[in-house]
Amino acid sequence: MNETPLAAVVMAGGLGTRMKSAVPKHFHPILGRRMVDWIIATAHETGADPIVVVASPSTRDQFVHSAVEVVVQESPLGTGDAVRAARAALERHEGDVLVLSGDTPLLTAELLHALLDTHHREDADATILSAEPDDPRLYGRVVRAADGSVLRVVEGTDANEEEQKIREINSSIYVFRATALWPALDKLEPKNVQGELYLTDAIAIVAGGGGKVAAHVAADARETDGVNTRVELAQAGAVLRDRINEAHMLAGVTIVDPRTTWIEPTVEIDPDTTVQPFTFLRGRTRVATGAEIGAHTVAIDAHIGRNATIGPFCYLRPGTVLGESSKAGTFVEIKNSRIGARTKVPHLSYIGDAEIGDDTNVGAGAITANFPHRPGQPKGRTSIGSNVRTGIHNGFVAPVEIGDGAWIAAGSVITRDVPADALGIARPRQENKEGYAARQRDP
Repeated sequence: MNETPLAAVVMAGGLGTRMKSAVPKHFHPILGRRMVDWIIATAHETGADPIVVVASPSTRDQFVHSAVEVVVQESPLGTGDAVRAARAALERHEGDVLVLSGDTPLLTAELLHALLDTHHREDADATILSAEPDDPRLYGRVVRAADGSVLRVVEGTDANEEEQKIREINSSIYVFRATALWPALDKLEPKNVQGELYLTDAIAIVAGGGGKVAAHVAADARETDGVNTRVELAQAGAVLRDRINEAHMLAGVTIVDPRTTWIEPTVEIDPDTTVQPFTFLRGRTRVATGAEIGAHTVAIDAHIGRNATIGPFCYLRPGTVLGESSKAGTFVEIKNSRIGARTKVPHLSYIGDAEIGDDTNVGAGAITANFPHRPGQPKGRTSIGSNVRTGIHNGFVAPVEIGDGAWIAAGSVITRDVPADALGIARPRQENKEGYAARQRDP
């Protein structure tokens, strides 16, 4: 195991005009994370410390909650200038510097470890992560010497006829020895009217100065793909979805239709659970063994207990906790509520800011009304005990408490507490007008 200290620089200062968006490219979401957060998470997995993010002046405050150090590239003067902006933050770092692009969300820690292994094995001053895609398009070509070392990277638009035949392309991901990186950046010169400095030129500078430049070819070229358009954003999301679903399935989760099931990376699912099609599991949702998530279900920051049954067409909002063998049925919405073991909320109900005990049955069409009576007051909570039986079309106007074993008559709107084992009735008495319909037909 190589003990060389490792730092990382994540370039995330560009706007990404091809996204056609007021939102900078790196902040577009993919499966619950901003694009750049996928790269930051991967950098953390390599053990890199510190991780320096190069942001633009308008996006520097977007990283206040991230475990990274932020530096600002004051003007968009190219990738070489972006890395140079990180120099002050890394002036005490002696070791390797991993340079990552903030628009490559498919990059994995395994691939970066392989890149680092090649870098150390070759005793290189710089190592390029390269790939051999089916269509190299206008990507920069990696030009090697006869001994396999890298001489330079030539941009696709500048490549001559022979260079365009090269299949190996530059991913714009590198690892440098710090002692080779900073002197090379000092020698960069602009070669365009925009005055931009290209990091690719640092490769030729290192090689031309007698340093050794190696390349590690990615086994799967897709891992190096950058995202520049919303089409590519959707394609990257599908790849990440498939990776996450495959990992869960290999760990013992049944996913009936992986193509229509979207699970964010922060979700935890125990073995022997079943996830039906068109399901979205988001945030810090946790699903225990034996649970079944029905089709067209959305769960966000919810805890689903052992052997619970959910959906179809169910919406579990943040703060939902479903007990063991409980049920949240068709067209049920639950928010910030705890549902007891074996309790059933079968269908067509909204339960919010509530506590429901064990072995209770909530009839269809139940609504907890918890909006504060006066501005500035906190929402009230509804407490329904264990072994309670509610009727259809019940409303519970919080704050209100239903005691253990109580029954609630159908159609009742409950505004006062109901004692244990009592029957709560809150509706007008039915009255029949004999002959009314006949009189309307024949006045």
